Amino acid sequence: MAKRLAPDELRRRLPPGQVLTDKFPVLTYGPTPRFDPRTWDFRIGGEVEREVRLSYEEFHALPRSTQVADFHCVTTWSRLGNVWEGVRIGDLLTLVRLKPEARFVIVHCDGGYTTNLPLAEFVDDDVMLADRLDGRDLEPDHGYPLRLIVPKLYGWKSAKWVRAIEFSSRDRRGFWEVRGYHNHADPWREERYSSQEEPED
Repeated sequence: MAKRLAPDELRRRLPPGQVLTDKFPVLTYGPTPRFDPRTWDFRIGGEVEREVRLSYEEFHALPRSTQVADFHCVTTWSRLGNVWEGVRIGDLLTLVRLKPEARFVIVHCDGGYTTNLPLAEFVDDDVMLADRLDGRDLEPDHGYPLRLIVPKLYGWKSAKWVRAIEFSSRDRRGFWEVRGYHNHADPWREERYSSQEEPED
């Protein structure tokens, strides 16, 4: 992994203020939710022409993809070269037709967690809903059965235990965003805290 990278490659992939690790620390607010495949569902709603609800089996019948992507936590560690498996957002969006008003995404998770993203970043080619990491099912503490992966942003935007995607005409800050974390979360700009945000006009 990271130890084998040439110095130039490491500088290209490691954002400022970050330290490499081969481990994957567990950082969660609250207990790990219980998972029952018989009752679990996944919903897509908000500013869409028709809302969609998928059972666990229906979600796993969607086209699957694999990608390698780095992961950067706001607590200053980075884990490089993660192999994620799941459903790319581009494939997921074939299930719905967005209304013109859709400009933001609110991600809803078990345990009451939410996070928010601009639509343009949510539909990036490297964003996916993952259930496997490095050839194994995700551990429950890491988000099984479904975790959003947004490689270009700090890890709190890669929400665990995802249950619903809501498309919205307006931005609504999520769980950590209302508690002082940056609304955008670009690790290359070290956008860690809301105090760093530019004032709105």
